Amino acid sequence: MVKRRPMAGDAAARGGSENEWLGAGKSFTYGIQHVLTMYGGIIAPPLIIGGAAGVSPSEIGLLVASCLFIGGLATILQSFGLPFFGSRLPLVQGTSFAGVATMTAIVADGGLPAVFGAVIASALLGVLVTPVFSRLVKYFPPVVTGTVITVIGLSLMPVAARWAMGNDAKAVDFGSVSNIGLAALTLVIVLVLSKVPIPAVSRLSILLSIVVGTVLAAALGEADFSAVGEGPIFAVPTPFAFGPPTFSVAAIASMFIVILVTLTETTADILAVGEIVDTPVGKRRIGDGLRADMASSAIAPVFNGFAQSAFAQNVGLVAITGIKSRFVVTAGGVVLLVLGMLPVLGRVVAAIPYPVLGGAGLVLFGTVAASGIKTLSKVDYNGNMNLVIVAASVGLGMVPIAAPDFYHHFPAWVGTIFHSGISAAALTAVLLNLFFNHLKAGKTDDNPSVFAAATRVIDYSDLKALSRLKNGDRIVDGKIVDADGNPVPVRDADGRPVPYRIGSEPDGH
Repeated sequence: MVKRRPMAGDAAARGGSENEWLGAGKSFTYGIQHVLTMYGGIIAPPLIIGGAAGVSPSEIGLLVASCLFIGGLATILQSFGLPFFGSRLPLVQGTSFAGVATMTAIVADGGLPAVFGAVIASALLGVLVTPVFSRLVKYFPPVVTGTVITVIGLSLMPVAARWAMGNDAKAVDFGSVSNIGLAALTLVIVLVLSKVPIPAVSRLSILLSIVVGTVLAAALGEADFSAVGEGPIFAVPTPFAFGPPTFSVAAIASMFIVILVTLTETTADILAVGEIVDTPVGKRRIGDGLRADMASSAIAPVFNGFAQSAFAQNVGLVAITGIKSRFVVTAGGVVLLVLGMLPVLGRVVAAIPYPVLGGAGLVLFGTVAASGIKTLSKVDYNGNMNLVIVAASVGLGMVPIAAPDFYHHFPAWVGTIFHSGISAAALTAVLLNLFFNHLKAGKTDDNPSVFAAATRVIDYSDLKALSRLKNGDRIVDGKIVDADGNPVPVRDADGRPVPYRIGSEPDGH
């Protein structure tokens, strides 16, 4: 049974912040902010793949419009949801970066039709394996999710830095003082607006800073809107505009590896946004979200699009604005649909200078990392190997960022999996959590690892209790006794005696 959309103030809306309906005006306003946040990311893959395919500029424009269109459909399916499809969480979908290298290799041999065929077949295989991923939720405790969320934020930092520098490394002004200065100015605007004691302003600080930054850039001659009037105003993506898809076993196999990586990243994003909006995420919700991910990926090539995945930068936007309503993201999906059918509007958004996006992105992506650190603060590091799990996973997750060519001489499938810091950290954290926290053989509490011993901590509440002990009090056979050997009673908050032994939990508690 499909639930009706909850209206503001009714019982359904009170069921969780992600189900709150803010009204059409606010929903579309905040939805546009989501679109602006991920616009650069969603148009980059078609530009790269189209360039590798050697298609004309007008055909690249068609690929860009198609990716916006299918991204809108996928976002609506993921956030609004249908029976068995969609996590019904504020998750924005778009063309995945994970498969860009693989699709570039495929397009060199078989052209765009081979890419589309590989995406369709591998995504359908992905639908079949989603039940496996949805049952893995118990293996994603805070030590895993916190690590992955932290790495998601850190892995996006190079994107923000590249935007701040101008995005195009071949441009003369790449990394110029003017570009970085514009990014810094936008960053200052974000911080100042966030301090404004007016909720409507502070919550829209990202969007308003982009608008103000763009206006200032135009006044300084750093923004060019001359191309906005070029090209058609209205255009609906034509199905199979580049010909019918072709199917190659090798191409499908390589894309299926990408699909597994995408499933891992989307699982992490679903858990991350569930943590941010403070709503339970079980295997049913993860399964529905992954099915939406794979279904939209299978449909995307029909409209000349590519594999879809959740966008991590928009998870950060949810965290930084506090706007948790999934209907805001649904409104953003509608905006993407419109942009996909109105290329003129897309050209307006595309004219926003990258340094402006970079300045806003530094705060945005940093918020994702901060959310992960907040989750890691809930982890118990006392007498276990959780510190090692975090350290090794973050370390491996940072390798592709610190050294992008690290896996250059490895087989292609290794690079496909580990070139993404997010998937590398996720796989490492899950495996190490299984090894240290679920595999019983090995170290014991009586003979802990040096790392476990090094991370011993005492809770502050324990120190408050210790402050009540007097000179001469000591522990005898697990009990506290005074200087004369008389037992010192221990009582709970209600004054009732509590049976206990030092070194174990109080009996019955």
